[in-house]
Amino acid sequence: MPELPEVETVMRGLTPVWEGQRFTRVVAHRPDLRRPLPEGLGQRLTGATVVRLGRRAKYGLVETDRGDTLIIHLGMSGRMRVDPDKREKHDHVVFETANGRVVAFNDARRFGSLDLVATDAAAAHPLLAGIGPEPLGPDYDLMLLKRIFGDRLAPAKAILLDQRLIAGLGNIYVCEALFRAGIHPETPGGQVTAAQLKQLWPAIPAVLEEAIAAGGSTLRDHAAPDGTLGYFQKDFAVYGREGDACTVCAAPVERIVQSGRSSFFCSACQPMARTHRKT
Repeated sequence: MPELPEVETVMRGLTPVWEGQRFTRVVAHRPDLRRPLPEGLGQRLTGATVVRLGRRAKYGLVETDRGDTLIIHLGMSGRMRVDPDKREKHDHVVFETANGRVVAFNDARRFGSLDLVATDAAAAHPLLAGIGPEPLGPDYDLMLLKRIFGDRLAPAKAILLDQRLIAGLGNIYVCEALFRAGIHPETPGGQVTAAQLKQLWPAIPAVLEEAIAAGGSTLRDHAAPDGTLGYFQKDFAVYGREGDACTVCAAPVERIVQSGRSSFFCSACQPMARTHRKT
């Protein structure tokens, strides 16, 4: 599933195409994706002008001058195809704008979704309600990390994946950030040291910004709206590199499964904590 950098890449790619433009035609070629499409989606969007585009956690946001916001969830295979040469089988919703541009929401597996909600109520939508601070936003700081790790018994990786605590982090970038901070993914939150948290604090936004600059990571289906592929996967230090030599110490990268997801790490660079965090 696309993570924060991939969604950010998509929304930045859509901004010059949609921002300030009026939808002249919006056509849904099926009634549902993961969930039923909003009733009257095409009618409500046709004639509306896009005011701004943004992102919240792993969701794209498109605000219109009618007081509505389109919430885009790419799911596992969703992508936005800009000015496609021809319609493809899985182009389920097609948007046309007054500047002659065409964008198709393509989703082969139909795990994505489109929701249209009142802008002033968007934050309370079930997809967005209760999500924690953005790791690239003004509310992200060292105190936030100290607070969310606290004395928790949950593993460090699980804490960072909890969208209620911090927004938008997924499996790939959590593995990479924990490696940079020298934190074993199974370390209980309360046993992550103060020194490790000081390393983790800049590591999280750094790995996200680097991934965004690279256009995200192309694993399976992700592509930017113009069709270009992200290449951050070429810079993975541990993710997907089981058995390869660690880029720091040359020890083999290891893999374990946590809550059904693969965690990649270097046990030499990321040893398990043996004492409680000192404050």
